[in-house]
Amino acid sequence: MEFAVPISMCSPSCPSGFRKMILPGKSACCYDCARCPYGHISNQTDAVECHPCSWDTWPNLQQDRCLPRATEFLSYEEPLGYSLTAASMFSSLFPLIILAVFIYYQKTPIVRANNYSLSCLLLLSLFLCFLCSLGFIGYPQPTQCLLRQVAFGMVFALCISCVLAKTITVVIAFNATKPGSRLRKWTGINVSYCFIVFCLFFQLFLCVMWLTFSPPFTELDTSTNPGVIIVNCNEASLTAFWCMLGYLGLLATISFIVAFLARRLPDSFNEAKFITFSMLAFLSVWVSFIPAYLSARGMYTVAMEVFAILSSSWAVVICIFTPKCFIILFRPNMNSKEHLTVKNKVQK
Repeated sequence: MEFAVPISMCSPSCPSGFRKMILPGKSACCYDCARCPYGHISNQTDAVECHPCSWDTWPNLQQDRCLPRATEFLSYEEPLGYSLTAASMFSSLFPLIILAVFIYYQKTPIVRANNYSLSCLLLLSLFLCFLCSLGFIGYPQPTQCLLRQVAFGMVFALCISCVLAKTITVVIAFNATKPGSRLRKWTGINVSYCFIVFCLFFQLFLCVMWLTFSPPFTELDTSTNPGVIIVNCNEASLTAFWCMLGYLGLLATISFIVAFLARRLPDSFNEAKFITFSMLAFLSVWVSFIPAYLSARGMYTVAMEVFAILSSSWAVVICIFTPKCFIILFRPNMNSKEHLTVKNKVQK
């Protein structure tokens, strides 16, 4: 008859990734094996306690070692990143092409009637609007975080100020033709440029205050998505960001109202109705952007803003300049003084 040595073990050994948890009222050799807490590891058997991983690492599935966290940002190598980059670069060509058309046909009635110099400035600002979206793509360097929202705010303020100046010029020019009107002195191009500079100055003031008192900075977010470091630009002051965006909305709203009121002025090349549609589309894009921006996380927050920049810029290009280019290139018979005279008589 064989006798076996009895095993005196109350609990089995705890593997890596677990820790011993002594049972109340039991001897020291009686314990439960508890999984290490969130973000902690144990790399030995029968560990008494677990150790937290450093901020830039995260436990593996077994929770027995810490691995480097993956970093997330809107990279040029990501499908979303290079798609938006290609869209920005491709889109920026169109204002330059339209500008070349306007320069070539600058002496034709449709170009001259729609304020040639302001149209050229607006096209250059749209070119910059498309390009400024590239500042949101790639690793968020500190300098990039400081400048990208400021660049966006300034070039869009220039764009919408040009649109507003064109709209006001249409209204003043029409009323200046009335007998005894004193508005003729306000129809000069220098007045429009002064108005644009004034609008830009207020936006510049907001941006300088933002950068002075609460500048944006690069943030490494480890709490939103466990196991991933989200590298983004913290705007530091959401109040400043929304004030800058709100100012653009104010300019666009004023442009929409003035253009809507001026849409029926008797001018065959009156672009007020096209400005009305462009500002309506512009405002719709940015109103839709707000809830999307607030609900998005990580690189998708940046992607939402880039998409809004491209969409609103395209709204201005399509609504204001596509009808003119169509007439210039495909309906040259409508781009004449004779057609202008006939159409004005019909409207009267």
